[in-house]
Amino acid sequence: MKMHLTTAAAGLLLLAGTGAAAAQDVVIQPEQETVIREYVHKQPLASVKVPGVELSIGSTLPDTVELHEVPNVKYRYVVVDNRTVVVDPDTRKIVEVLQ
Repeated sequence: MKMHLTTAAAGLLLLAGTGAAAAQDVVIQPEQETVIREYVHKQPLASVKVPGVELSIGSTLPDTVELHEVPNVKYRYVVVDNRTVVVDPDTRKIVEVLQ
């Protein structure tokens, strides 16, 4: 009985972790990434400071940060600490940090 309970608990933890990871994974299609990179290159923005926010995928930008539109693409962008970040406008989460 103890063995079955431990196995079941491990299985549930594994499934929970997989679901959480899948929810955070946003894949930008290569075509969209190309459009974003070209647009950002042609439309440079001044860099802004956002204290207390780590520039990594999944971090959320505060409402005070203005997001800029990329035509025909769902995502928005902003330059923070001289790094261009692509943001989901619905959640304000960073989905990619462009190099």
